[in-house]
Amino acid sequence: MNARDAQLLIDSKCTLGEGATWCAAGGRFWWTDIEGKRLFRHDPRKSGDSATESFEMPERLGCFAMCADPGVLLLGLASRLAFFEIASGRIETIVEVEADLPTRLNDGRCDREGRFVFGTKHDVDDAQPIGGFYRLNLDLSLERLPLGNFAINNSTAFSPDGATMYYCDTPTRQIRACDYPSFHNQRVFAELSDDTGFPDGSTVDADGGLWNAQWAGRRVVRYAADGRETARIAVPSAQPSCVAFGGASLDTLFITTARGGLSDDALKTDAHAGGVFTAQPGARGIAEPVFAGKA
Repeated sequence: MNARDAQLLIDSKCTLGEGATWCAAGGRFWWTDIEGKRLFRHDPRKSGDSATESFEMPERLGCFAMCADPGVLLLGLASRLAFFEIASGRIETIVEVEADLPTRLNDGRCDREGRFVFGTKHDVDDAQPIGGFYRLNLDLSLERLPLGNFAINNSTAFSPDGATMYYCDTPTRQIRACDYPSFHNQRVFAELSDDTGFPDGSTVDADGGLWNAQWAGRRVVRYAADGRETARIAVPSAQPSCVAFGGASLDTLFITTARGGLSDDALKTDAHAGGVFTAQPGARGIAEPVFAGKA
């Protein structure tokens, strides 16, 4: 096994693990099991069962972000954005999203100004491009972004200087980029070259490289700022879904996976599907911005 290959960290058996997020302030790794309607938090400084805890959600949780108030999270629930008070479990709805469409919230990240950018997916197996990308601004106003329609939005990430936004419509097998926040110069950034795999969640390292989890590809791939593939991490599970840099030095790559949709036979050789894996890719991330709006 290559020293940079991913290793199992938590055998969480998520149906659809997603939303990999490192909280620099708290020193913890967070993720969601979308279909399991649970939010997870892992403290690598602890050992045993006490290291990982979870929170039941009222509906599927597609994405989330840390907030300026460390006791609050911004939730991208299936139908709405909401604030979540961690200690009490109180959830306060901000706004419903695409209430007139058969979609749900999916991937999202904060931009470098602390605004939450996210998208939606058509909530059926044969997804069609009917969803969109949105931004929750600091005054809690919601705007639709001029990026077109999407079947399954993913790969939301921003360059270190915040001047480039990355995003994708997963079924197209292309990762796109645009100037940000103007949304000008919309372009194909990278196209998957392997016969297998679809672009899923992404994060950016300190040198401006984009690390992308590739669903059904058993890999995470790094693309340089010019779109060239420069590295890849083998993941011993079929469905890598999202990535985040974390740890005290931001040099550990956390990788979520999913077990939903895998047959019983597939799970016999992929027993840790739905777990969280880590790798040491020889790169460092940057601290993700928190949502800077007020709860």
